Amino acid sequence: MATAVTVKKHILELGGAFMMSREAREFGQATGVDGFHGPYTRGRGGVLGDVDADVVTAAFGFFAPDRVRSAWESVSIPPADAATGYLAACQDFGKRKLAAFPDADRLAELLQAVVTAGSPAGLALFAGWRAMPLPQNGSARVLQLVHVLRELRGGLHLMALAANRLTPSQAVLIAGSPMLDGPDQARLLGWPEPFEEITAEQRDRWSAAEALTDVLAQPYFEVLDEAEQQELATLIAAAHRVALTR
Repeated sequence: MATAVTVKKHILELGGAFMMSREAREFGQATGVDGFHGPYTRGRGGVLGDVDADVVTAAFGFFAPDRVRSAWESVSIPPADAATGYLAACQDFGKRKLAAFPDADRLAELLQAVVTAGSPAGLALFAGWRAMPLPQNGSARVLQLVHVLRELRGGLHLMALAANRLTPSQAVLIAGSPMLDGPDQARLLGWPEPFEEITAEQRDRWSAAEALTDVLAQPYFEVLDEAEQQELATLIAAAHRVALTR
């Protein structure tokens, strides 16, 4: 099995756990804006710079444009400062959840090799987060690099959806999230109702897009030799267990 397929669940779930963590909530409280969307959008999108909300919508992809604009403009903190605060929350989450993980330095070394070698073409959030400074602490570095790789897969998936003639809203309705079905996830991300009825043919195209995302992601891991890719898969699975079962 390709490494991109083997590790994708661990990357998506570790990165997603940070976004819902107490560290992320504390960052949100520090912005002075209630709720999830404003701090999340300003923090995650802050690496894009002081841009119009349409630029953030283009990078985020899966959120309705009106939801992105209202969230982006609700936080007055400069984007660069918001990104720095969100980064600190990510690192603190890593320090807390992976404090007992003995192989953090080695996992971070492997993840950094993948992140550093990959092309950023068409992947604005991946490029922006890759440019952020890395900490010395291995546990913090692992979570930051996982976040960067999560942005990589998200950007590649948007490309794959477009190649399979699916809109972001259709993808949300089909895939949902680990916690919500498609329609509830679409409501959370701000898409207006009534929702279109998803066809079996569209679901097949989504499956093709998911497979294409795996194909697009795999070359990024091939900067590592086969033994290193296997080591990466083993270590990130172990980090996932430590972080999400404690």
